[in-house]
Amino acid sequence: MPPTMSRMGDVLAGFHAAWEFESDSVLIRFERGIRTPKLFQTLGERRIPHEAISAVTLSPGKRGTVILHAVPRPGADPLMEAAAGQLKESCDPYRLVLPAERETLAEYYADELRAQISADDGEPAERYLVASPEAPLQFKAYDGKASFDGKLVSFRWFWTGASSAKWKAGDQSFLVTDLSGIEWRSPEVFEGHLRLLRRETPVAQPAQADQDPAAVVFGLGYGPVHESLPFAASVLAAVRASSSALNSDGVGSGASATPSVRRDPADIAERIRHLGELHQAGLLTDDEFTMKKTELLAEL
Repeated sequence: MPPTMSRMGDVLAGFHAAWEFESDSVLIRFERGIRTPKLFQTLGERRIPHEAISAVTLSPGKRGTVILHAVPRPGADPLMEAAAGQLKESCDPYRLVLPAERETLAEYYADELRAQISADDGEPAERYLVASPEAPLQFKAYDGKASFDGKLVSFRWFWTGASSAKWKAGDQSFLVTDLSGIEWRSPEVFEGHLRLLRRETPVAQPAQADQDPAAVVFGLGYGPVHESLPFAASVLAAVRASSSALNSDGVGSGASATPSVRRDPADIAERIRHLGELHQAGLLTDDEFTMKKTELLAEL
């Protein structure tokens, strides 16, 4: 067994965050301020168990700083799993930037943390060890509003941004028990999106996210990292938890049909109007328009 931290409760404060060293974990508290990355402000604080850390490094930073980096263990943190290496270094919650004059103190804590890491901590974790952001969560994408209540992911399309393929499919709801994972592409790169990966689909999902009813696409100001990534991590954690329940019980505890939702009549009327525009533009056939109109009216 590795030794416990010799000075439990000590705090090492850096730029935008402070790390509190405890006997079994590191509690990271992020500052709230105009210069603090928005992702850090959204996360607030995170407790990282020692077993969720695979390595600890200390390296020179820019402009008279040093960087203490607790390298997360693969598969231990749903946030980092969802990010899949796409986060900028300045938004990495496992990096603590410190003034260079604190290098000696940082090295002391780096050594203390290294003493807590066992050889097995470099192997992929069998379960998430770091808590995911809590539901309910929601954000606005370019083509729709995404919401998650802990069990159900819902996409409600915006008529100003959604493709005709998504309007034909209608608003979507997915039980986490019907999902196998998520695919998050940062809005800070070309064609960012959040795609839900389904366990079983009658046909292959469209390659382009703007044509896939199981995906929302990002744009300038739509689906920013600090909103869409915590959302993706929360869904991913719920999917893994449901998968574990399926594997242990043999059946899913919530594999019932997606519950129906009663819609606002004004919203239904607006959607039928937009469907009519698509029909007049030749993007919907007569049969498609009639079928979708009937489905919408049935939701009243």
